[in-house]
This record gives sequence, C-alpha cells and structure tokens, in this order.
Amino acid sequence: MTHPVQILPDAMKAMMALKASVDGSGLPAGLVHLVDLRASQINGCSFCVDMHWREAKQVGETDERLFAVAAWREAPYFTEAERAALALTEAMTRIADRADPVPDEVWNEARRHFDDKALAGLTLAIAAINVWNRLNAAIRQPAGARRS
Repeated sequence: MTHPVQILPDAMKAMMALKASVDGSGLPAGLVHLVDLRASQINGCSFCVDMHWREAKQVGETDERLFAVAAWREAPYFTEAERAALALTEAMTRIADRADPVPDEVWNEARRHFDDKALAGLTLAIAAINVWNRLNAAIRQPAGARRS
C-alpha cells in the first residue's frame, strides 16, 4: 500500500505539526532520537529503527550509546534524565502489558527531570513515534526505503 500520509496529505501536515510542537518543547534532539529508537525497537519498525539511529548520529550520538539503547537499564552510558525518558517510552509503548500502564514511579521520575513543557513534549514524542511505528509496520515499510 502507498503510505497513508502520502494518500492523505493533511495527515502528514498534522504529524509534522506534532513534530514541530515536540521540537519547540526544549527537549534535546538526541534524546528524542533515543526515545524514537527505543520505541521503534519495541514495535519492530525497521524503517524507524534505521532512520533514528542515523539521525541520532547526525546530532552527535555515539555508536556506543546507540548500540546500548535496547539494554539501557544495564548500560552505564545514559544520564538519569535519559533513563527516565526511556522508562516512560517503554511504559507508554507497552501500555497493554500491565494493569497500570504508566506507573506513578515512572511519571514521578520523569517529572523529576523534566519541567511541564519538556514532559509534554516527551509524552507527545512518544505518542508520535508509536503512530509512525504502527503505520509503517502495517504497510510493511522496509528499512532503508527513506534513502532509496
């Protein structure tokens, strides 16, 4: 299938407006790419995994950190704020996996590191990447398609 945002251009405009809101929230671009990468790994979206490690490299992320995103809890390369963002990413991405999808301790830790504007941006970034992952997985968008 042709990508839905190509068939319905207003949907692409809406997604780009959402991205612009996230970009204006004060979150570092590298953090957003880590969040995008982790959610995409969980969701099995090869297109987004491929895109976000490349974009993260462009804003200065190291191979070491990118390779460790899937094991961020055990890897020493992430700040407390990044860990809070990755925990929130996992909780919001796996909402059906537990009775309390986003436990208070996850929210409280995120709140400790992000003000209202940044936390709103982070929450919207996680929601947005989950939309992209689901669209791409549904139409079987292959990794590397963006570069071809």
